[in-house]
Amino acid sequence: MVAKGGGDPLSVSGWELAGIDPTKANVARVYDALLGGSHNFVADRDVARAMETLDRRIPAACRANRAFLGRAVRFLAGQAGVRQFLDIGSGIPATGNVHEIAQQVAADTRVVYVDHDPVAVAYSRAILAGNECATVIEADLREPGEILAHPDLCKLIDFAEPIAILFVSILHFLTGDDDPYGTVARFRDAAAPGSVMVVSHVTNQNDPRLAAAVQRLYTARAADGRARSRDEIAGFFGGWEMTEPGLVYVPQWRPDPPDEVPACPEQFWFVGGVARKPGCPSLQEFAGFVDEGGGFGGAQR
Repeated sequence: MVAKGGGDPLSVSGWELAGIDPTKANVARVYDALLGGSHNFVADRDVARAMETLDRRIPAACRANRAFLGRAVRFLAGQAGVRQFLDIGSGIPATGNVHEIAQQVAADTRVVYVDHDPVAVAYSRAILAGNECATVIEADLREPGEILAHPDLCKLIDFAEPIAILFVSILHFLTGDDDPYGTVARFRDAAAPGSVMVVSHVTNQNDPRLAAAVQRLYTARAADGRARSRDEIAGFFGGWEMTEPGLVYVPQWRPDPPDEVPACPEQFWFVGGVARKPGCPSLQEFAGFVDEGGGFGGAQR
């Protein structure tokens, strides 16, 4: 089973009154089901089970992707000293949310979540109640101007200062018709020098036929999407300076502890990476964590 419990954990009637169609799967809730969460409907769990039928490793890949997010935020908040985070396509809250990790390092770290699913936004608002340094915006990635001009964003985020922009498990839902590279460029252009961008994305590089089958299933039952090659995914960084170890399968990105890398990381679907906008010292110089041998220090991994 990919979801916990036998019953539907959400009140269908309540969400129907709010304009949500519980018979239509949604990307945030399907991902929640794949992570073993409880904030999903039967339709979402059905899609999750169908995906697992195509490849039983998909839930593990989603968990590895979530772990990558946690390591990236710890690295940025701890070693790189980032104090502003914009998490676009944040989804339904799960263990180890961005604000929880970053604010453990510095309580005044400011975090803005963005999602267009009302269920994800509702649960995020409940979790963030009383947290003056974090908020959530209901908006669509495809409307960068709306997000960047949103008063709740402008209240917390100072774009004159470096910011971390997170696109974790969201860009593969942008098709060619959505101008994916132009959309991401709007956010890159708004960021100050020294800002960083985190990307994880489903790749079709290891098994194009399997990726195409999953894509067809997802498009038919949840939302349009597109797996991409490593080179296509690298294009989202737009020439920003990649930090080590570059764009890799997510279990390979600064594993904690370092020896916990699976024998076949290419089976984990997602590749991820972190890059800094030029105009400031590199991540290594900025954070001061390159050891004498040129590798990464492990004190805060």
